[in-house]
Amino acid sequence: MAGRNALIRFRYRYLSGRLVGEVLSKSWIDAAIPVVALLVTIGIMSFLIPGLLGAGHIADLARQLAEFGLIALALTIVIMSGGIDLSVGSMFALCVLAALVGMNVLGLPFPTALAITLAAGSACGLLNGVLIGYLRLRAFITTLVTLVIFRALYDIVFPRLASAIVGSTPDSAAWDYLGFGKVQGLPVSFVIFAVIAVAIHVTLSRLRPGWRLRAVGGARRSAYNAGINVKRTVCLAYVTSGLLTAIAAFLFSARLGSTGADTGIGLEIAVLTAVVLGGVSLGGGRGSVGGTIVGATLVLILTNGLIRLSTPGSVNQLLLGVILILAVLFDAKWVKNRGKILSKVYVSPAYLDLPEQARTKDDPFALNDRLRDVELIGLGAVEGPEDVVLDGQDNLYTGTRHGTIVRFLAPDYVRSEVFARIGGHPLGLAFAENGDLLTCVGGMGVYRVSPEGAVSCVTDETNRSWFSVIDDSRLRLPDDLDIAPDGRIFFSEATIRYEMADWILDALEGRGNGRLICHDPATGRTRTVLGGLIFPNGITICRDGQSLLFAETWACRVSRYWFDGPHKGRREVVLADLPGYPDNINRGANGTYWIALLGLRTPTFDLAMRKPAFRRRMARRIAADEWLFPNVNRGCVMRIAENGAVLDVLWDAAGENHPSITSTCEHKGYLYFGGVSNNRIGRIRLPDTDPAWTAQRDYWGRT
Repeated sequence: MAGRNALIRFRYRYLSGRLVGEVLSKSWIDAAIPVVALLVTIGIMSFLIPGLLGAGHIADLARQLAEFGLIALALTIVIMSGGIDLSVGSMFALCVLAALVGMNVLGLPFPTALAITLAAGSACGLLNGVLIGYLRLRAFITTLVTLVIFRALYDIVFPRLASAIVGSTPDSAAWDYLGFGKVQGLPVSFVIFAVIAVAIHVTLSRLRPGWRLRAVGGARRSAYNAGINVKRTVCLAYVTSGLLTAIAAFLFSARLGSTGADTGIGLEIAVLTAVVLGGVSLGGGRGSVGGTIVGATLVLILTNGLIRLSTPGSVNQLLLGVILILAVLFDAKWVKNRGKILSKVYVSPAYLDLPEQARTKDDPFALNDRLRDVELIGLGAVEGPEDVVLDGQDNLYTGTRHGTIVRFLAPDYVRSEVFARIGGHPLGLAFAENGDLLTCVGGMGVYRVSPEGAVSCVTDETNRSWFSVIDDSRLRLPDDLDIAPDGRIFFSEATIRYEMADWILDALEGRGNGRLICHDPATGRTRTVLGGLIFPNGITICRDGQSLLFAETWACRVSRYWFDGPHKGRREVVLADLPGYPDNINRGANGTYWIALLGLRTPTFDLAMRKPAFRRRMARRIAADEWLFPNVNRGCVMRIAENGAVLDVLWDAAGENHPSITSTCEHKGYLYFGGVSNNRIGRIRLPDTDPAWTAQRDYWGRT
């Protein structure tokens, strides 16, 4: 049996499929798929065509990519806005004609010809933008009509000027340099394309216009309700598309110096194929510059390879059409089912063996009802008071799920006021030596509140692990903290996999997803000091100033960790096999510590923790509201010595006053406690304790 359990433990620790869920949750997975397709295409074409990756061919491919890629980026912007532009091929041909007429026929200066070409592209884009954005015509039909219009204009003008275009060569060094020059070995046109691509990437991913474009494409009605000018955003998307197409046309004209009757014909299909292959969703709102470039490169390599293999042009078009259909089908299915797939594979249970409890009649955890007559503070006035703390004037502070810190005024705690507005749910609370209130805020980080109520961020990230697929530099669920004598802030992060709203899902995994982190205000650095912890929660600095106690909730144990001194780096369990799930830890009088148990263990859930396959099937096959979760409906607080000896235990047997206790704080002969699922704070008088003891005096030697 022991060997079988060890095998199960190994299987679900290292071969659990957790990596699959983490990869699928990443935004870059959309771009990873076309990258794989590109590598496969390069491998096949390199095998079929010797010298495909030669320097000459790569230079020619770079020039083509500069032109084709710009048109692909133009279509990407339009599609991300929720539209489509089928006129890019005809628009491209019209802009090529404008460039060649300016340079070859009229002999205009290089800047003037460029301005005319850009004006032609912008005018075509503006026409589409006004019709679709302001007049609200359907994008598919509208651009199909403008495709015909632009092609008709090209067919009318080109035959009359064909001889003049072919028979003239502009005397312009800038024109020649644009077509054939190089910068550090790279074609000039490719360098221009790279600069524009970087600018578009920054705009789409980091700047307000890009966020608005994504919002409009993702949910136009919601974007309008949020105050975004939808009509203008759509119109500008088409104008930008026309401008980028014009730049591509100018680069094409400089490279070839001529045009033909078939210029731009079928281009919209090739570009659309590249864009969809690059992961840009036809539904709008989703896509990336990198993915588009990968898709454009893939299409160019494929079409160029087929041409070198002497494949007929009709076959090439047929193949592009088939690829486009498959890409659209994949896009539709991927967008629709990705969330479903992720929901079934992301929860990754591990084997967690919690020993069966053998309790005796002298058991210190024997059930009692000493919390029955608890005095209630702020009943109905607070929601989710996860932690409580008192200042030197006996005022009581707690956080709420509404993103505020509420202060109950001494001595009767009837009157209350909003002390600070944080924005997220304040969890663990602790006072610094200078009177600032520090708090862990779920989903945000560690924040500081001055005595006047001014809020500032202490830290919202830590160092990233080298081999973590998840971006574990961002703080997802910091939950409790304490301050060392030298000012360093130690805090626990319960899980790096789940956000504040899904913290209970970590219980189903029973995996070491949490960590202890240290922030040093002297250097401004935040570093992870201990990882692989099973939902680390409460944390308190021991009185030696060199170690701390921390709780691992789902492991039902309390450990001690030395961060300084001769035992630095050492970790030992001081209290194991608890009957419930430990949460916040705080100092008490007479050298003791108080621990809150947020719930009581049950044999059923303990058994489920030894059955990771069962929990995985449960997470995959039934609705989340029917999953088996730990019992968090029975409140308990306990007092321990520093060596882990249990000194006192107080239960709320009926579960009426405090069905779940997540924190406890001793202050001047009273014990205060709160609960993340409660709507009140509790207080009870402690007999046989120092009525003058406060945490401020114990920490900093003053009241």
